Amino acid sequence: MIPIAHYLILGGLLFAIGAVGVIVSRNLIVMFMSIELMLNAANLAIIAFSRSLNLMDGHVFVFLIMAVAAAEAAVGLAIIIAIFRNRETINADKFNLLRR
Repeated sequence: MIPIAHYLILGGLLFAIGAVGVIVSRNLIVMFMSIELMLNAANLAIIAFSRSLNLMDGHVFVFLIMAVAAAEAAVGLAIIIAIFRNRETINADKFNLLRR
């Protein structure tokens, strides 16, 4: 059996990679994927704690989080496509939506 510390270390590394991706990248798609990676790292930690405590509550919670993440992905990609059609770029530094 794998100890819970291994799962938490992996979750921490995935979260750190996602945070670096959001901070460093200016591409909206990469930023969006990094946010999803951070969300999945949190899900991994929740599942690890749930399995170590022998509770099903964490599994149900992660299932609900994944359902919300799927809806968020659909809406986020639609917004990114709308921005690309309007500005013809997905570089976050190249546009300002509040200015005409």
